[in-house]
Amino acid sequence: MALSHNTLALTFGMLGNIISFLVFLAPISTFYRIYKKKSTEGFQSLPYLVALFSSMLWLYYALLKKDAFLLITINSFGCVVETIYIILYIIYAPKDARNLTFKLLSAMNVGSFALILLVTNYAVHGSVRVQVLGWICVTLSVSVFAAPLSIVAQVVRTKSVEFMPFNLSFTLTLSATMWFGYGLFLKDICIALPNVLGFGLGLVQMLVYAIYRNSGEKAIKKEKKAPIEPFKITVVETKVEKIESEKKNKDEDNEEKNKNEDLMTCIV
Repeated sequence: MALSHNTLALTFGMLGNIISFLVFLAPISTFYRIYKKKSTEGFQSLPYLVALFSSMLWLYYALLKKDAFLLITINSFGCVVETIYIILYIIYAPKDARNLTFKLLSAMNVGSFALILLVTNYAVHGSVRVQVLGWICVTLSVSVFAAPLSIVAQVVRTKSVEFMPFNLSFTLTLSATMWFGYGLFLKDICIALPNVLGFGLGLVQMLVYAIYRNSGEKAIKKEKKAPIEPFKITVVETKVEKIESEKKNKDEDNEEKNKNEDLMTCIV
């Protein structure tokens, strides 16, 4: 017995909700660290502001469309979670970062969204309103999907996949697949189209990961095999200095890794 398009759309939509739910919760470790240290430590608020703006737009689109309940559920959750992240960021951010966050929030999440509301409610009407809003959502989603290309470029440049975790790349690719299926069986090009790009970029990330995943290990082995050059002046570290230096380097690496992960989690 063949499954109907509605049943398939429901299946893909529910799977998309589950995966996107996990993606939205991914930055919890980052904010737990911020809470413990009472400092944002150079993290930026832009990924969370963009994720909130995206959820707001897709929620509005789903409410206008009226037959996309599973878009309403996940984006309602996204709006709540991203708002909590932003509030925590504002509480612990230094003055300059806090002021920048307020400016971006006012311009994008309040100003731009209010403008979109006015245009779609007064400048266009009927089915055209949904189409216009849908293509606005597509444009934003394409921009967000393209953002992790900077991380791919970093991997190629450094030949290290340390800051592009495979699990997150795989999860985002899987999420794009589920939402593409949902849009396809719902016959909604605005949902399906950006996730084609998301799926393609996800495959690129995993391919790059496969190419460079052993490069770091090879570099370490090569460094170990390199002969020790004589007659060089060396600085002898005490045990305490060495531990402190290693801890500092590890913290810097973790901070950079979390920043890149937060950039990737904008994609839902």
